[in-house]
Order: sequence, then structure tokens, then C-alpha cells
Amino acid sequence: MISRGKKTLRQRVAIGSNPERNRAHNRRVVLEAIRVSEHLGRTDIARRARLTPQAVANIVDELLEEGLLIQRGRLRSGRGQPPLQFALNPDGPMTAGVEIAADHMVTVLADLAGSVRGQSIVPLSTPGPETVPALVAQEVQRLASGKLLGVGVVMPGPFEVEGMSSVGPATLPGWGGVDPVALFGQATGQYVVVENDATAAVVGERLYGAGRKLASFCYLYFGVGLGLGVIQDGRPLRGAFGNAGEIGHVGLVPRNRAGHYGPAGALERFVSVFALRERLAMAGTYVADADAIQRLHDEGDATLAEWIAMAADYLAPTVAMLENIFDPETVIFGGGLPDSVFEAVIAALDPLPVSVATRRQRSLPRVLRGQSGRLTAALGAAALPLLDTVSPHLSVADPIG
Repeated sequence: MISRGKKTLRQRVAIGSNPERNRAHNRRVVLEAIRVSEHLGRTDIARRARLTPQAVANIVDELLEEGLLIQRGRLRSGRGQPPLQFALNPDGPMTAGVEIAADHMVTVLADLAGSVRGQSIVPLSTPGPETVPALVAQEVQRLASGKLLGVGVVMPGPFEVEGMSSVGPATLPGWGGVDPVALFGQATGQYVVVENDATAAVVGERLYGAGRKLASFCYLYFGVGLGLGVIQDGRPLRGAFGNAGEIGHVGLVPRNRAGHYGPAGALERFVSVFALRERLAMAGTYVADADAIQRLHDEGDATLAEWIAMAADYLAPTVAMLENIFDPETVIFGGGLPDSVFEAVIAALDPLPVSVATRRQRSLPRVLRGQSGRLTAALGAAALPLLDTVSPHLSVADPIG
């Protein structure tokens, strides 16, 4: 139960607005246009952002002075003076992202384009507020030598929930009544944003992975538990208290295979990295990380193969349910499992149940494997401080009222 405070979020559009009072938003629009295109001239920026050339010129000059943009030379195109091109500065201010799981902590240092400049993975034996903030500060200080725009921290939810019997082993103990933003901010001395891990992961996949060009998709995040991130019209769906997407705590019955049904229960009890490790341990095989799971898959381990088949039976109706509720362009699987295991699970989903996504003419498969890898949540965490700076679509920290 993490104390966060209720937020009302203002919707965003990727179109600039010329009044001076909207200058902060216009800066984000300009940066987003450049990020998506990799490099642009002032005229193209003005056209895409629907801003006046003078407004764009002023904003670009500011961003150059602040080190957020660099000049990339001139692009030759037809007659006349070739336009100067501008790009995000890969050597400008960085952000740090921290994923806190029940048994480990991942820290990444990322530049404005999302490239990883440093990373670390450390085990956690006591993931409580007494020890974790100091460890976060230590890892951020060790990785970051220059200016930071801020630190994003992601933690498994649900937040501010009492008496929820289905909450599984992924939930962090000891955080009841604690304000994590204040705690991490005091420890690091940085601007801090805190988010649940699945929402951060879907932001990471949207910015850097398979969701780069998608406006609406669902992302099943295999952390220690199982979470759901949703991008709808380019924005992450958060909910009133940051708990949207706690799908791991939804009770489901798997599809019928071989004439019988499996047990019903909270989804992440059966389909999660924790559930897989538990099943392997019962068979006498103990795995510490995704590399060990990869080796088992390469060796054709029978217990892993059985889990893949079982996971598919739980996930097939889950995919159809998400399609019927959110009508996404696709559903993406990603997180803490090897790519080959995700591909095996996706293959085992066939045939998927009929849903609103059952259409002959589709530009994408109903289910895709994520592309941002095992650092997805940490990369999403690193993106959080950027959202107010770079992306008008994805801003999650603009309270009103």
C-alpha cells in the first residue's frame, strides 16, 4: 500500500499551441516531433507541430542553449539554401531509471534518445523502505557522472490497497503509508517520478520497442508477477490511483485443453516469472535469472515445456478479454523471460478465441513479442522524467484542479 495521492490528468495532443502560456507544452511538441523523425529542420518542425515559424525558432534556440538539441548540418533538397537539421543531443542531460522488484533492482542510465549509457542489476534481500532508497542513490551516483533531468522509479503494485487477498508475491512488503517520491527524492537529491512497473514498461515499449508506431496497444509485462500496461491514443492508462492494469490479480479459468479445465485463480499465480520458478523448483530445478531459463529452453526441459503450454491456456482467454475491452491494435508480451520463451508461448496460443480483433484484414498479428528486452521497465522508468520534457502524448504528471 504505497501512499501516492490522487491525480487528475489533463489529456494531451501532439499539436502545438501558440499562446505564450502554453510554451512548456510547445517545447514538448517540438522535442517529440524531432524524436520521432530523428532530425528535422525548423520549417518541418513548424509544419508537424502546427506552430508559427517564429515560435519554433525561439524554442529551438532555447533547447540548443540548454543542451537538449544539437545541429546536424544541412539537408540538401532542391534549390535554395539547404535547411539546418536539429536532433536530440545524445550527450546532453541523462535520466536514470530504476526497477525495484521483489528480489532484485535494475538501474539504467539513458540519454535523450533512449540509448542505454550504463546499467546494473543487484540482488535485493530486503526490498523495504529502510534500505532501498540508499541503494538507489548509490547506483544512480555510480552510473551518472553528468547532469540528470531526474530519476524514474518503478515498483510493482497495487498501490493503496487494503485487504486484497489475491495480491501475490510480487508486491513489495513494508511500503504501507510511505511516500516513495519524497523518500527517493531525499536520498538522491533529484527530481523523482514513481510509477507501477507495468505502466512504465508499456511506456518503454511505446518509446523504444514494438510500440514505436502504435497509438493503441496492450502490453502484458512479465515481471516477478504479471502486469498490464495500456497505451490508448498515445497515452498510458493509469487509473485514479495508479492501479490500472493489475491483471495479475484477476481470477481466470484457462481454456479447455484435452478435455479438462485447469484451476481458477489469480492469473499471476500461474502465469508469471515467479510461477515458472516455483514450478521448476517443485521439479528440483532452481533458476536465478532469465539466462538460466534460456538454457533450460535450449535443452528442451520438460517442466518448462509444460509451463509454456499451461501459460498459453491461461493467456489465450486473457488476450481475447483485453481485445474485447480495449480494442487494441495488438497485444504485446514482454519483460523478464527470454525471447525464445515468449515466442514459444505466443505460438502455443493458437488458436486464439474469437474476439473483436478477429478480422481477416489485419496489419499486425493479434499478439507480438516485445522488442525492448529485459530492461523494458527500467527504460520506461528512465523515460518518466522525460515525459514532461519530451513527449506531449505520454505526460503522466500534469495535475489540475
